[in-house]
Amino acid sequence: MTFTARALHLHGHHARLIDETSPEAAAVAYVEDFAHDIPNSDAGGGGLAILVRDEDTGSEQCFRVDLETGETEACAGA
Repeated sequence: MTFTARALHLHGHHARLIDETSPEAAAVAYVEDFAHDIPNSDAGGGGLAILVRDEDTGSEQCFRVDLETGETEACAGA
């Protein structure tokens, strides 16, 4: 499946097309590929909010990915 993923609230980070099996996997793949470009002060306590869009359905989901552990959960209020 193809997803578009982008970090919320980070300037200069554009959406990326990612082929993964699930939206959660796409969020983690985005962080694994691009977290090294994120200053610690922008990560908001070690977690990063990633907006993932399913390119087939247009459905969007937000996930918070812990930069230290890779643990993923739905964003608060999502």
